[in-house]
Amino acid sequence: MRWTTTADLRGQVQKLWDRGTLLAACVQSESPALFPYRLRLARPTSAEMSERFDEVRAWMADLRQVNASGGALRLRIVLREVRHRVLGTNCVVEDIWIDTLDDALALIGKQKEARRFVGLADLTRKRVPQGLPWLPGRPLDALALVAVWPRLLDVVLWVQSHPRPGIYLRQVDIPGVDSKFIEGHRGVLSELLDLVLPAVAIDSSAIGVSQFCRRYGFQDKPLRIRFRMLDAGLALLPTGTDQDIGVTQATFERLDPPISRVFFTENEVNFLAFPPVPGSIVVFGAGYGFEVLAGAQWLHRCRIHYWGDIDTHGFAILDQLRTRLPHAESLLMDRLTLMAHAAQWGEEPQALVRDLPRLNAQETALFDELRDNRLRPRLRLEQERIGFGWLQQALAHLLADA
Repeated sequence: MRWTTTADLRGQVQKLWDRGTLLAACVQSESPALFPYRLRLARPTSAEMSERFDEVRAWMADLRQVNASGGALRLRIVLREVRHRVLGTNCVVEDIWIDTLDDALALIGKQKEARRFVGLADLTRKRVPQGLPWLPGRPLDALALVAVWPRLLDVVLWVQSHPRPGIYLRQVDIPGVDSKFIEGHRGVLSELLDLVLPAVAIDSSAIGVSQFCRRYGFQDKPLRIRFRMLDAGLALLPTGTDQDIGVTQATFERLDPPISRVFFTENEVNFLAFPPVPGSIVVFGAGYGFEVLAGAQWLHRCRIHYWGDIDTHGFAILDQLRTRLPHAESLLMDRLTLMAHAAQWGEEPQALVRDLPRLNAQETALFDELRDNRLRPRLRLEQERIGFGWLQQALAHLLADA
């Protein structure tokens, strides 16, 4: 085994730094003492002392030299007296310790960074003491934020004084802070605000940085739903043009248009080219986000048709839609359509393997064939590869059966 070198000793302490242990020790006076800290030591064996005595002596001199280099690298070297049948009585290195945090920081040259971190802790203790526990938990992240930390505390204090303010981030008026600053630091701000705010000021159902505004009671950019009127006689706008309309979720909920059918499609070109259908609209791009439809009660009186890719994720989206609209029907997601378009088959990047309980028997059978790779590995037929005439024929059959 290779004997421990001074570089190895520094490396051990560097790992303590990289894990944040040394920085955390700077502000955790109440935690169990880290120091004195015993470093791992691989030392010569008795046989090596006999066979490589000069090398052993040079190794020990190198370790002792560390503490002689201007006092910057302070290690406590514990020696042990041994009696050797050939070499007689000698002192060998038994253990190496670092006695203090200052010594550890000096060994790897991190005193300046540690002082900055302590400064962050002092500022936090003075201005937002409830947020102090965040620092030892995320010390390296905090150190990376040293230049903006005072402004982050400004934001935390503002929200603490204005719980659930009901305004847009753009309206927050803090000197030196704009909405882009808040948006760019939503992750750390969320963690600090969760420590500082009372439970009543936090919407715990809103999780992740994308839901920062809802979690802390800010106005958020409204969700929008895009749809086209497929019946010219039921135009919502008196323009005489294609009725491609985008509205907020709240507006969509209150529309209640005089229609009987709603088609959903994930592909924009399919959405734009969808042919006229009496008493119908087509909605674009809901994907897995069907919660935006929850308040549109008028959808429950309409026939719902979902047209997605014939692959495992397409059926998963259909299954998800049925959590909101249980009566939704699939469109062109059948085995006949799949086999008729074999020349357009492609590959699904990563198949979904879980069961989908809301599919009907025919859909489940095809889903199982795709999931189990019975026709071809990772088979998919994207909706835009289906012949347009095939769509027109399917719509004609729907209208004929109505």
